[in-house]
Amino acid sequence: MTPTAVHQLVLVASDLAAVSVLVFGVYFPRHHRRDLVASFLGVNVGVLAVAMTLSSASVGIGLGMGLFGVLSIIRLRSYEIAQHEIAYYFSALAIGLLGGLPAEANPLTAAMTALIVAVMYVGDHPRLFPRHRQRSLRLDSAYTDDDALRAHLEVLLGGRVVNLTVRSVDLVNDTTQVEVRYIVSGTPVPQEAGTPAAQDVPA
Repeated sequence: MTPTAVHQLVLVASDLAAVSVLVFGVYFPRHHRRDLVASFLGVNVGVLAVAMTLSSASVGIGLGMGLFGVLSIIRLRSYEIAQHEIAYYFSALAIGLLGGLPAEANPLTAAMTALIVAVMYVGDHPRLFPRHRQRSLRLDSAYTDDDALRAHLEVLLGGRVVNLTVRSVDLVNDTTQVEVRYIVSGTPVPQEAGTPAAQDVPA
């Protein structure tokens, strides 16, 4: 086996180890979406294969980075894909490029790969801002007063509202759709008697 083939096998093994930690050690235990496991692995291995092919064909690194640019502008249009899941997509993509573009294994590639996994581990850790929440709600009352809406949401959610965006107010059907970010209080505030209910709306 030639030295080049050995280096390529090391890069492939390093890539598979890194993406396995990212997907099976970080993402899945926290979010439990089986369908995205295949997506992350497919993106990673596919980019790795294309990048290694381009590299072995003596095509410039510029073309490899152009591949990254093309892939990075693909919009994940499904409403079921959250922002943190898009971050996992691009992390898997970047790890694949780092494993596929170099001619041989080197400390910088290993360090950058480890850095991506570490950043996702910390950035998506449940202990990071654990009391912060975000919800999309449809209230069965029409609110035109922001202060009254904020007070109602704080009672309803048992926390302090830090940001709210009213998506729509339907005066005919008496509903309000709102995006709200809030901080859960240490001791949840009990809901007032007769307070209108809220319905979760998919983001």
